[in-house]
Amino acid sequence: MRKNALLHTELNWLLSDLGHRDKIAIADAGLPVPENVRKIDLALKCGLPAFISVLEIIDKELEYEEAYLAEEIKAENSTNHEKIKEILGSGNDIIYISHEQFKKETAECRAIIRTGECTPYSNIILTAGVIF
Repeated sequence: MRKNALLHTELNWLLSDLGHRDKIAIADAGLPVPENVRKIDLALKCGLPAFISVLEIIDKELEYEEAYLAEEIKAENSTNHEKIKEILGSGNDIIYISHEQFKKETAECRAIIRTGECTPYSNIILTAGVIF
């Protein structure tokens, strides 16, 4: 059994398989998933697991170089917006785009990790980096 925080088999496989510049999304319960994109569904009920909890675990496991957020999160969900900025820290670029553009960008993701989050605009796209 693994000692690290992430025990989910499918998520471990996904993160291990990512290459430089591949994208994944962590999404709230309502974000549509394009047909051609793999969905890893973690949602149990509204609020479980929380978006922030999943992001914190992925942050510990994945080297990434940029993050995409919907511009609307600033006004519509300032609580999660502030938490996201804390988790990402200053070493990663945050790119803000409209929610409509965000939904289009998910088509380029290798997978979308669906959480049980039920607050607006709790979605992020992470672009994989390299550790060297």
